[in-house]
Amino acid sequence: MPHARSHKRKKAPKRVLALPDLEHAKSAVLSSLTSRSGQPTYDHAIREFVAWYCSEPRLAFNRAVVLRYRILVTFLLESD
Repeated sequence: MPHARSHKRKKAPKRVLALPDLEHAKSAVLSSLTSRSGQPTYDHAIREFVAWYCSEPRLAFNRAVVLRYRILVTFLLESD
Protein backbone atom coordinates (compact mmCIF):
# COMPACT_ATOMS: atom_id res chain seq x y z
CA MET A 1 0.00 0.00 0.00
CA PRO A 2 1.51 3.36 -0.99
CA HIS A 3 2.38 5.82 1.71
CA ALA A 4 -0.19 8.64 1.89
CA ARG A 5 1.30 12.07 1.43
CA SER A 6 0.20 15.03 3.43
CA HIS A 7 -1.21 17.79 1.26
CA LYS A 8 -0.44 20.56 3.71
CA ARG A 9 0.69 23.76 2.08
CA LYS A 10 4.12 24.83 3.09
CA LYS A 11 4.16 28.22 4.73
CA ALA A 12 6.21 30.80 2.92
CA PRO A 13 9.12 31.94 5.05
CA LYS A 14 8.54 35.15 6.92
CA ARG A 15 10.08 38.02 5.04
CA VAL A 16 11.54 40.88 6.99
CA LEU A 17 12.33 43.67 4.59
CA ALA A 18 15.45 45.76 5.02
CA LEU A 19 15.71 49.43 4.18
CA PRO A 20 17.17 48.81 0.67
CA ASP A 21 14.19 46.56 -0.17
CA LEU A 22 11.77 49.21 1.05
CA GLU A 23 13.53 51.99 -0.85
CA HIS A 24 13.41 49.89 -4.02
CA ALA A 25 9.69 49.27 -3.53
CA LYS A 26 9.10 52.99 -2.89
CA SER A 27 10.92 53.92 -6.09
CA ALA A 28 8.89 51.40 -8.06
CA VAL A 29 5.60 52.76 -6.70
CA LEU A 30 6.53 56.38 -7.29
CA SER A 31 7.74 55.75 -10.84
CA SER A 32 4.51 53.88 -11.64
CA LEU A 33 2.30 56.86 -10.80
CA THR A 34 0.83 58.53 -13.85
CA SER A 35 0.27 61.83 -12.07
CA ARG A 36 3.42 63.70 -11.05
CA SER A 37 1.36 65.83 -8.68
CA GLY A 38 0.57 62.78 -6.55
CA GLN A 39 4.18 61.76 -6.06
CA PRO A 40 4.94 64.01 -3.06
CA THR A 41 1.87 62.71 -1.21
CA TYR A 42 2.71 59.08 -1.92
CA ASP A 43 6.36 59.70 -1.07
CA HIS A 44 5.39 61.16 2.31
CA ALA A 45 2.99 58.31 3.11
CA ILE A 46 5.55 55.66 2.14
CA ARG A 47 8.28 57.35 4.20
CA GLU A 48 5.94 57.41 7.22
CA PHE A 49 5.16 53.71 6.77
CA VAL A 50 8.84 52.80 6.36
CA ALA A 51 9.76 54.73 9.51
CA TRP A 52 7.04 52.89 11.46
CA TYR A 53 7.91 49.49 9.95
CA CYS A 54 11.61 49.89 10.76
CA SER A 55 10.82 50.97 14.33
CA GLU A 56 8.84 47.79 15.05
CA PRO A 57 10.80 44.70 16.16
CA ARG A 58 11.31 42.29 13.27
CA LEU A 59 7.93 42.40 11.61
CA ALA A 60 7.40 40.20 8.60
CA PHE A 61 6.12 42.14 5.62
CA ASN A 62 2.64 40.89 4.89
CA ARG A 63 -0.98 41.95 4.69
CA ALA A 64 -1.48 41.71 8.46
CA VAL A 65 1.34 44.18 9.09
CA VAL A 66 -0.06 46.66 6.58
CA LEU A 67 -3.50 46.36 8.17
CA ARG A 68 -1.96 46.90 11.60
CA TYR A 69 -0.39 50.12 10.34
CA ARG A 70 -3.67 51.20 8.76
CA ILE A 71 -5.49 50.71 12.07
CA LEU A 72 -2.82 52.73 13.87
CA VAL A 73 -3.05 55.61 11.38
CA THR A 74 -6.86 55.58 11.51
CA PHE A 75 -6.75 55.68 15.31
CA LEU A 76 -4.26 58.55 15.32
CA LEU A 77 -6.32 60.54 12.81
CA GLU A 78 -9.51 60.04 14.82
CA SER A 79 -7.86 61.11 18.07
CA ASP A 80 -6.81 64.51 16.68
